[in-house]
Amino acid sequence: MRQHDIEILALRWMQLWQGHKPNEFDAIHASDFIDRSSAGRSDDREAFKDSIAQLYEAFPDFIARTEILAIDEEKGLATIAWSATGRHLATFMGFPATSRTIRFTGIEIIRCLGDRVVERWGEWNEGSIRDQLQSS
Repeated sequence: MRQHDIEILALRWMQLWQGHKPNEFDAIHASDFIDRSSAGRSDDREAFKDSIAQLYEAFPDFIARTEILAIDEEKGLATIAWSATGRHLATFMGFPATSRTIRFTGIEIIRCLGDRVVERWGEWNEGSIRDQLQSS
């Protein structure tokens, strides 16, 4: 893939984090998509899709912003550093709703093939999120 095509797919992928969009998820993820950072859940496409639905259940106004986007054309990879906010309105990570606005940061690496995302690695600031959910 060309750098421009990877960048377009990465930006389209980040649009998933601008409100829950299950149809868009299906349109850009390969049927054999693998989540390499599955956090104890299955590493397949449906498990990742379900995790996004759970995130939006807990944070209906979750919005992520791209802070850094780096492309490796040779490997078909996009690396995305992001920041986000969302108001905590349902149980998340075992914490009941707090109505607090929570701040998130993370990094994603997605591998693109054709017009689909085929693989994902991701990490987010879980410790900071836990601190925000349990603070008084």
